[in-house]
Amino acid sequence: MSLSEKIRNGDSRSVAKLITMVENDFQSAQPFLKELHQYCGKAIVLGITGPPGSGKSTITDKLTKHLRKMNKKVGIIAIDPSSPFSGGAILGDRIRMQDLTTDKDVFIRSVGARGHLGGLSRSTQAVVKIMDAMGKDFIFIETVGVGQSEIDVIKVSDIVLLVVMPGMGDDIQVIKAGIMEIGDIFVVNKSDRDGSDKLIAEIEMMLHLNEQEEKWHPPILKTVGTENIGIDVLWKEVEKCTVYLKESGEMFLRRKNRTRKEIFDLFQESWREMFFQFISEERLEKEVERVLKQNDNPYNAVKKLSAIFKKNLFKEGE
Repeated sequence: MSLSEKIRNGDSRSVAKLITMVENDFQSAQPFLKELHQYCGKAIVLGITGPPGSGKSTITDKLTKHLRKMNKKVGIIAIDPSSPFSGGAILGDRIRMQDLTTDKDVFIRSVGARGHLGGLSRSTQAVVKIMDAMGKDFIFIETVGVGQSEIDVIKVSDIVLLVVMPGMGDDIQVIKAGIMEIGDIFVVNKSDRDGSDKLIAEIEMMLHLNEQEEKWHPPILKTVGTENIGIDVLWKEVEKCTVYLKESGEMFLRRKNRTRKEIFDLFQESWREMFFQFISEERLEKEVERVLKQNDNPYNAVKKLSAIFKKNLFKEGE
């Protein structure tokens, strides 16, 4: 069988091999991604985001176990901060979900953020597609948790769970308006701590201020992830949200935006590769040094490099 056929049959080794290819040599991975595309679109993608320490990994772990009791197949993408040396993931959420790794119907992959502000690397979209084609019913994307830039998660998810916890100082600062607007469901985790009711009141106030004419009003749920408290109620709300999004047509719109983002990202990557194809490293280095020594400015440097790029591009087309 070909690599793509093995993936569609749920072969974990083949999935891991293609994901590694996506991260290290995207051009080589594209033919396989093209073959898999027609088998995608069935999985529900859930983004789990929120500030560091709020318990995103625990919530992901407990939801996955809840779904496995329902015999659902699950994929988990844990977006980690990237190592400045290798570019690889350094937190290793798989360690925290160790007891899930022996389950053949759960596939976990840590993906390095690789410098992307929202914690979502370019390869995340491709990894979602691979897990979807693999036959997963649900795919969780657990993000780094770096603040307001986490809004990127909505661009690759069907539903977004925003996990927060009490006792983080000025609570409302960790849930600023930008990130508040993306939450479909709010999870106050570690709710056995003091201040959980105050935090819920603050979230309700923020939701009221941002309220628009929408039928879906994001629920605010209490959980204690480590004790498995509130996980069943949380999943019922996820199911309600899924039904609403499908019936209202919002799910279609979100997936349309996801497809638009994927095309745009691939377009940018294609032009980036062409840039380095037409402009040598030495030529770029020369402009960098000129700007650094104050002999020129970055705007002129871009203008000169663009002229070289256009000249080579037209020459290529002849």
